[in-house]
Amino acid sequence: MRQKIFLDLHVVTNAKQSEVVSKNGDAWRVRLAAKPIEGAANETLIKLIAEEFGVAKSCVEITHGHHARHKRVAISLPG
Repeated sequence: MRQKIFLDLHVVTNAKQSEVVSKNGDAWRVRLAAKPIEGAANETLIKLIAEEFGVAKSCVEITHGHHARHKRVAISLPG
């Protein structure tokens, strides 16, 4: 059975580069180089989180906030 961890994120789009910036209260601040059009920013977010945690993109899921700046992401870790 895979272990899941959850992250609360505050996402800013249209940045120069995609990166995890800092922790702000209970949420991580993330900058994305994609525009929030037709799911491009969400796809970029999933790719960034997967790279940061060393998991496949299929292991990362946006559980809340698909159309909002504040999001909750679930990451399935092997184990």
